[in-house]
Amino acid sequence: MSTDRRNVRLAPVAAGAWAVAGLSTVAPATSTWLAIGSWVAALAMLAWLVRAPRRRRHMADASLWAVVAVLALVAGAAAASHVAFALPARGDAASLGLDGGRAVTVAAVVTGKVERRSDGRVAFDAVALRVSAGPEPQAVSTDVTIRVDPSDVSGVAPVDVGARIVASGTVRDASPGDRAVLVVTARELDVVEGPVGVAAAGGQLRRGLVSAARGLPAPGSELVPGLAVGDTSLVSPELDAAMKSSSLSHLTAVSGANCALVVGIAFGIAALCGAPRGIRVGVALAALGGFIVLVTPEPSVVRAGVMAALAMLGVALGRSGHGFSLLCLAVAVLVVADPWLSTSLGFALSAAATGSLLLFARPLAKGLSRWMPRAPALALSVPLAAQLACGPLLVMIAPSVPLYGVVANLLAAPAAAPATIVGLLACLAAPVPVLAYGMAAIAWVPGAWIAGTAMTFAALPGGQLPWLEGLPGLVVLAVLGTAVGLLIGLSSRARRARAVAGAIVAVTVGAAAGTSALAGVVGRWTIPSSWSIIACDIGQGDALVLRSADAVALVDTGPDPAALGTCLAKAGVDRIDLLVLTHFDLDHAGGVDAVIDRVETVLHGPPASASDEGLLARLDAAGSRVVEASAGMAGSLGEARWRVLWPRADNRAFPTGNDASVVLDVRGGGIPPSLLLGDLSASPQRSLVASGTLAPPYALVKVAHHGSADQEPRIYELAHPSVAVMMVGADNTFGHPRAETIAVLEGLGTKVGRTDRDGLVAVWEDGGRLILWRERGTEPDARPGRPRGPPAAADVGVGGRCEYGRMTEDPRSLWDAEAETFDESADHGLRDPDIRRAWADLLLPVIDGRGLRVADLGCGTGTLSLLLAQEGGHLVTGVDFSPEMIRRAREKGAQTHPRPDFVVADAADPPLPAGSFDVVLSRHVLWAMPDPAAALENWIKLLTPTGVLILVEGRWHTGAGLTAEESVRIVSDRRQSVQLRALDDPSYWGGAISDERYLIVSPS
Repeated sequence: MSTDRRNVRLAPVAAGAWAVAGLSTVAPATSTWLAIGSWVAALAMLAWLVRAPRRRRHMADASLWAVVAVLALVAGAAAASHVAFALPARGDAASLGLDGGRAVTVAAVVTGKVERRSDGRVAFDAVALRVSAGPEPQAVSTDVTIRVDPSDVSGVAPVDVGARIVASGTVRDASPGDRAVLVVTARELDVVEGPVGVAAAGGQLRRGLVSAARGLPAPGSELVPGLAVGDTSLVSPELDAAMKSSSLSHLTAVSGANCALVVGIAFGIAALCGAPRGIRVGVALAALGGFIVLVTPEPSVVRAGVMAALAMLGVALGRSGHGFSLLCLAVAVLVVADPWLSTSLGFALSAAATGSLLLFARPLAKGLSRWMPRAPALALSVPLAAQLACGPLLVMIAPSVPLYGVVANLLAAPAAAPATIVGLLACLAAPVPVLAYGMAAIAWVPGAWIAGTAMTFAALPGGQLPWLEGLPGLVVLAVLGTAVGLLIGLSSRARRARAVAGAIVAVTVGAAAGTSALAGVVGRWTIPSSWSIIACDIGQGDALVLRSADAVALVDTGPDPAALGTCLAKAGVDRIDLLVLTHFDLDHAGGVDAVIDRVETVLHGPPASASDEGLLARLDAAGSRVVEASAGMAGSLGEARWRVLWPRADNRAFPTGNDASVVLDVRGGGIPPSLLLGDLSASPQRSLVASGTLAPPYALVKVAHHGSADQEPRIYELAHPSVAVMMVGADNTFGHPRAETIAVLEGLGTKVGRTDRDGLVAVWEDGGRLILWRERGTEPDARPGRPRGPPAAADVGVGGRCEYGRMTEDPRSLWDAEAETFDESADHGLRDPDIRRAWADLLLPVIDGRGLRVADLGCGTGTLSLLLAQEGGHLVTGVDFSPEMIRRAREKGAQTHPRPDFVVADAADPPLPAGSFDVVLSRHVLWAMPDPAAALENWIKLLTPTGVLILVEGRWHTGAGLTAEESVRIVSDRRQSVQLRALDDPSYWGGAISDERYLIVSPS
């Protein structure tokens, strides 16, 4: 067998292990059968091998490949067995019933690198040790992914590998194939114990390098930690986008090149010291282990580390030089040890890039040398091989091909190694600040060169060639890459093969050129010229274009300048009269660079950080007029008018970010009445409904937060749109848009345009009809326009109650009418002795005492007030805004001792003396307040310094109510101690429930 064939004979082993591991992790139920089948097949093949040499010794090659087949089956069986044995523990965690957005508190140990996401939050892997979703914590040991806003992190140390943390938030099941079983979205995270041992040392060294680089000029300083140890915390969104656009982002992801440098330098130093081969290998392996600890074990690092360790083992045994075989062995070992690596795109990219360099760089260099000198051919072959191998995988993330990637890598490559080596030395010198700062300054020079290369190529026109999305895009680009490789690498004697390859390249390039033209200036011919609203297809993010007369507004920019530029070119938009930045998350403001020098006015939500302020300063410096939005502002766009409905200038109940998104009402001048909801969650949506500022019905609604599940259905029922648009990325990891949100819209008869399936979406009015046009898919939808007058009836939230759905103009009259049958509900009337006992056992221990002063807010017919007075001897004051409810409460309590006092008043702001109540109790009332946070502020003022706040709330199947996360967030912003308990026991409600119901207790 030739050397080349021997070098690839382990490829089936790696491929088999990878395929079985991937199938087992994506469909865990198949893992047991896959393991059994693979073990049986391996044993059968092995039995054949034992007998074959005695009968057919001349079949040496067949026997050799049979051995390879046995190894592939064994590797696959081992990977499947790993998943099968892990199923019980993972099933235990999944069976806790924590999915669906339930509020939890998780105690965990951080095990993965902390990385920034496109929405501004950070995410990391951890192992959960304890999960609390009620009064009793559950001991677990399961992998989780935790996402949190950096501003919500506190504690004794930074979040880093090895730290012990406690995170409170909501939880959902992870996607199939993920190592994590659960995904926790934390509203607050406390680091209770920092890393210890080598993890602590590694974290301190990394932070030392970041500190040393921070004072150097940007953007070169931003790359120094990333090039050395993979720390990208300093990289700005602009530089990150430029690095990705120019195919240079791999330089800040630690991989094989970094490991090779570390191992090579350590091995060389040991050799210079005269150490024997065994000692040299030991020193190199020790340096490699320390480097992996320093940079944290990401998939690419693990792959490179295992491969380097195997290479060192080959050196120790005197069998070096089998690079691709070592790669295949490393992949097989890793997917057996950690089958969930098989679904990691980072792992796949790392393996593909390394394999392409080992197999194809030399043939490509040989082919290129026919047209250029050997030295540049060798230099060009390395990035070309990597680009051809990784391109098909990268289009699964973003459907575009970087045209300048090979050249950019060719220019940046000479600076990568010096930046890595000197930056690593600066990191190791962190305990000596003078030395560390000096080394970092030296590393800045090649870092600045790489950053300048990225920014230059990202700014060039036509840098991204639009490509097919998903699996078709992967297949077509893989075929094209193969054809390019054959066209370059095959000798001139293989004329027929080269002719076929050339034809494939010509056809694909021609099609791609046509696609690029359609995505650019020619693309405007494919969009109906009468459009007034365009939802851009820019991935997971928002970018909505509105046009009236000759004026254009852009609401948000999406995450990627290139994608936004493509959309605006299709629309024929060169100038932006009004840019609205609803908030500053990257999926809404990351594409600003595409329009930064062509915006007249910027209307923006409240900035939350220095980087937000910096972005506004850049827009101001570019000549834009910058204005912060608040409810009540209004203006014109051509012949259209716009109003700001949210956020309120004086409302501090909702934090900056999603819940303080700018919400607009735009109408007239050819633009159909439109409600643009930014990223509002359900809680501020309820406040917006109650504010009375909406002017329904609306012809079009831009659905909040990409169609997430955190919606208030009433706002859509009130708006009653003909058309709803969602800008959402195909195959996004958030599960957007959620089925329940789609169901709400479809239940209203609303036509939905979504960019993940429809591509670019356009809307306009034509003769009283509303036209919905989709770039992909069906014919345009023509919908009757909505009447433009005010609604006949509106949803109302006043005082202590708000009915789900449509209400009369006088909600007091409605609740007066409800009073007669109010107590017929099992939990309202407490007529069943068992239900009454259950509520007494729930509340009395919490109140803990007798004769205490209790305010029962939104008391209805006073049933709980009477319970507390009769069973606990408490002095109760009940408040409700329905006179008939209070009349009935007084009748029921006439013979009770001590007799409760009942008052007709608004529970949102009860006319009771401040600081005079030991307990404030509210059941199913807070959610209905026009401003829940403001109502809660009023309620807390009623408490004595040692008073207790008790809330019973829920989120019903209709979508009304507050989730536990929302309620806990509102309370914890104002009270230090918050205790949460699920109330899913049927004994409280007179039967089983499917809604989320819970008790919150906040002692002083």
